[in-house]
Amino acid sequence: MFHAHRSLALTGSKHNAGWDAVQISPGDDVAVALRDLTGTARIRRGEEVFELQLREPISLGHKIALADLAAGAEIHKYGAPIGRLTQAAAKGAHIHVHNLVSQRAQKRSGKG
Repeated sequence: MFHAHRSLALTGSKHNAGWDAVQISPGDDVAVALRDLTGTARIRRGEEVFELQLREPISLGHKIALADLAAGAEIHKYGAPIGRLTQAAAKGAHIHVHNLVSQRAQKRSGKG
């Protein structure tokens, strides 16, 4: 069986091992975990795959900060804003409901 992701070059490594998370759109601030993750994750960004040291375990489907992000920063996923950080998040940090207020929740509560 052919696996297209296995043919991508892994930047900074000598093997082609696929990826653990994906940046969905080029301007996104986060990548999405494709499985439960710890340690170092392989992130796909377009045709590039790079390694990122995680600051904490990341659950399947949860978001990973791709850069240092300030408290109050608008976070983009799918190429669109999805919410704002309630606290700063370092590169490799877990982004989820504990530190992100979603745009949808703000609109329902009348705050956005």
